[in-house]
Amino acid sequence: MIVWLNGTHGAGKTTTGALVQPLLPDARVFDAEKVGETLMDITPGLPRTDNFQHWPPWRPLVVETARHVLDYTGGTLVMPMTVLVERYWREISAGLAHHAIPVRHFVLHADQDTLRRRIAGDTVLGPDSPFRLKHLEPYAEAARTWLHAEAEVVDTTHLTPAQAAGRIADAVKG
Repeated sequence: MIVWLNGTHGAGKTTTGALVQPLLPDARVFDAEKVGETLMDITPGLPRTDNFQHWPPWRPLVVETARHVLDYTGGTLVMPMTVLVERYWREISAGLAHHAIPVRHFVLHADQDTLRRRIAGDTVLGPDSPFRLKHLEPYAEAARTWLHAEAEVVDTTHLTPAQAAGRIADAVKG
């Protein structure tokens, strides 16, 4: 099984994913961003883009990597990864379904003010990361149009990462 943690950049997916992993039996964290980093390391580089998810190989490589890891290890993969383009999500979820891999899709949500406050205090990319700020509106648009209907929404506005992880683990186990 895959427990996919979606949401905008800075929503706490990586932190929450690390806390979910020990709460689920035989779980491992697989950050699909590493697949994108591998593609970014190709020289000479792939066609220029502002987001590796736009490269057509990224999506099937995420599916195939997850499939092969699960075939090898079994258990659960916790995948903290923002996917805000509906077509990309459909491609990934259809690929996983083709291999009969069940997916529990969660969105870590917080209101815009809370997200802006968290981004302002970010210690990973630094305060007011332009990268994270530029994804707030695309996230809000995805949330309004398709994302929240496709996932189990966990409102983290007033939750700690540990509380969010506990809710997700309870939902998966329940």
